[in-house]
Amino acid sequence: MSLACGLPLLECVYCLGCARWAWKRCVHSGHHDSATWGHAAAADFAPVPRMCRLVMANYAPPDLLAAPPLLLDPACVVRRRTYADTGGRVTPYLVYLDHAHADIVLALRGLNLGRESDYALLLDNRLGKRRFDGGYVHNGLLRAAGWVLDRECDLLRDLLDRYPEYTLTFTGHSLGAGVAAMLTMVVVLNLDKLGKVERGRTRCYAMAPARCMSLNLAVRYADVINSVVLQDDFLPRTATPLEDIFKSILCFVG
Repeated sequence: MSLACGLPLLECVYCLGCARWAWKRCVHSGHHDSATWGHAAAADFAPVPRMCRLVMANYAPPDLLAAPPLLLDPACVVRRRTYADTGGRVTPYLVYLDHAHADIVLALRGLNLGRESDYALLLDNRLGKRRFDGGYVHNGLLRAAGWVLDRECDLLRDLLDRYPEYTLTFTGHSLGAGVAAMLTMVVVLNLDKLGKVERGRTRCYAMAPARCMSLNLAVRYADVINSVVLQDDFLPRTATPLEDIFKSILCFVG
């Protein structure tokens, strides 16, 4: 009798515990994550506006690339891939030859809220699913990065051979930023695939990237991957367990 009376109390305690966990997950504020880090110098941030323009070029038709605010030379767009070209395996991207800054840039667009393939790419992951170089990475983003490198390896190698003094930069926003970060790590681990490129010539600027690698990898590749996050921007601050909650909600709604 006493045990039966205690069951409702245990259920209440359990429900309260679950509610507290969900509340902390959903309202967690991540802007303090980097509070102890040093401030970036002006020179460190200088390439960011240029990278943003290149990412935004994926959204614009070719005849508007030279107009403000992009101010790009359409003749320097070496290659451009759309959703029709990628088949939803990765977001659209372009390869731009920036002679003014001696830079070869591969820029990927961000998450398209109207594309089911982008959601499938983002949610193709779970905690501890994919090991990489002694750590863990986002499975879907790593697959997308591998697809891009397979398609563009010959082009990038040719450009690096033609312009031996140029740097190689990967950049992207949101979902594309995660792919750019994965792409940078894969390239750094396979520098021989691109000819004579060195680690020091390779870099990444990830604008509001999805969380895509474990802390040990973030530290190991901090010399080549630069993440730009504005305070509590939702996607970069979303932990992997919370991504699983979203996946369950989207599957239920679908």
